[in-house]
Amino acid sequence: MICKTNNTRDAAPKLTLGSRVLFLVPLAIAVASVLAGCGKADGEKAAGGGGHAMPPPAVGVVTTALTPVALQTELPGRVEALRTAQVRARVNGVVLKRLFTEGSEVKAGQALFQIDPAPYQAQLDSAVATLAKAQANLSQAAAQAERNKPLVDAKAISQQEYLVSVASAKQGEADVAAAKAAITQAKLNLDYAHVTAPISGRIGRALVTEGALVGASDATQLALIQQTSTVYVNFTQSANEVQQLRRAMAAGKLKSAGSNAAQVRIVLEDGSEYAKAGKLLFTDLSVDPTSGQVTLRAEVPNPGDALLPGQYVRVRLSQAEVPSGILLPQQAVTRGSNGDTVLVVGADSKPMPRPVKVGAAMGNQWIVLDGLKPGEQVIVDGFQKMFVPGAPVKPVPWSPQAAASGAAPAASAAASGTGQ
Repeated sequence: MICKTNNTRDAAPKLTLGSRVLFLVPLAIAVASVLAGCGKADGEKAAGGGGHAMPPPAVGVVTTALTPVALQTELPGRVEALRTAQVRARVNGVVLKRLFTEGSEVKAGQALFQIDPAPYQAQLDSAVATLAKAQANLSQAAAQAERNKPLVDAKAISQQEYLVSVASAKQGEADVAAAKAAITQAKLNLDYAHVTAPISGRIGRALVTEGALVGASDATQLALIQQTSTVYVNFTQSANEVQQLRRAMAAGKLKSAGSNAAQVRIVLEDGSEYAKAGKLLFTDLSVDPTSGQVTLRAEVPNPGDALLPGQYVRVRLSQAEVPSGILLPQQAVTRGSNGDTVLVVGADSKPMPRPVKVGAAMGNQWIVLDGLKPGEQVIVDGFQKMFVPGAPVKPVPWSPQAAASGAAPAASAAASGTGQ
């Protein structure tokens, strides 16, 4: 039994030194191959990612330049009709007819309402009869005074009797004059029963209906006529702003805008600019003590009644001119509590922040008064491409049309991606 056990142990394979060496060599070769492959991959990654191999991002820039800039002030205003007439009743009576179309154009003297004329026709007839009676009495009194004249000279009648006849004749003349005045008044009342337009213009809705009782004592308003082919725009400006502009012009910092100083532009509620330019008529000589505002008025052509009385608008007023200002799109300026800044591309193509002093707005642009020099490149578009602060960029001329056309495909792509 012991011998069998020893034979089994002796039969197991044994690795000699030579066989061990032959087994480890292929293993070392395989490990070396793997390590070489990993090193190659790391080298390729390092070669591809290091040393700013990616090209610098393109950003839209504008090149600054000095140019005369008109200072525009935008102020709130209200439209007012050039002329307004309230059609009111001038006699008492009942309205029989409305003789116009509401909202139409009417001419001065055109009939608008008919008030019952019967009472006033009767007054006129009575005044005519009174005049006839007074004329008859005058004729008799004048004849009597004429007959008494030779009689008093002949001492046939007393002086007193003659004077009474002369006075009767004069009273008859007065009665005739009063009767004529009564006829004139009666004719006026009869005419006032036919209500006419005092001015030409556009008439609104009727404020009374047929059958309404109107009166002259309370001057019942019947309608409103407004001339709107040309309109006024009334607006106010801070007295402090007016004084600052005057001081700046007196110091030579600003100069008058010349013939354009009296020109105004109207901005509608939707932000669009009205096609017709207006002209400034006057500046009020006094300041409103309750608001500190100065009232101004502009006259604006209004063909087609595009502007309606009472409408809220904004007025752009060119009051002065900066001799040398720089205009920048508003999106290029970052405004904050610590001041305004822009990004300027330096000589090494690296963007650097620059504090600037911004003045008034001119449309969608800011007027830069200080902080920039002519010929500098200011970044307007492409901020989202600058991932690494201070990294070089590629400046590309910017234009609003190019920016709008570039934004449209991006919006379309975003919309298609959302739909997927």
